[in-house]
Amino acid sequence: MAPQGGAPRLVLLFSGKRKSGKDFVTEALQSRLGADICAILRLSGPLKEQYAQEHGLDFQRLLDASTYKEAYRRDMIRWGEEKRRADPGFFCRKIVEGVSQPIWLVSDTRRVSDIQWFREAYGAAMQTVRVFASEQSRQQRGWVFTPALWGLTAGEEKAGPA
Repeated sequence: MAPQGGAPRLVLLFSGKRKSGKDFVTEALQSRLGADICAILRLSGPLKEQYAQEHGLDFQRLLDASTYKEAYRRDMIRWGEEKRRADPGFFCRKIVEGVSQPIWLVSDTRRVSDIQWFREAYGAAMQTVRVFASEQSRQQRGWVFTPALWGLTAGEEKAGPA
């Protein structure tokens, strides 16, 4: 269910593999449109904040691209999936609270359940955008394939929605 208040005119849900440029694209769009018109919403923010609170961790350190975050990534993924199974809209509702701009850019959509929640909440105002980058570009940005993360082999990295 959509939150109370003004409904957005446009909600763009961005997906793509790690280090594909999702943040770069959303930040470039916000820069052109202006922060008063366009809000960047990150599903990973409330997930990391709630995980840090429940596990006694440093929330700020979970936000950066550090070895600290990587040490907890696998358990954070497992924990986040458990939260979504119990309540598919848990993180979606948290990121839209109090957002007043007419354009929303959700920079890190990874689950079909997130897309379904936004579709049910905002209907035709919602669109999906898939960001692609070559493996070489992603590696230049710091991506390293970690098969143990998902139990996958090289070339089978989770693609995400859209």
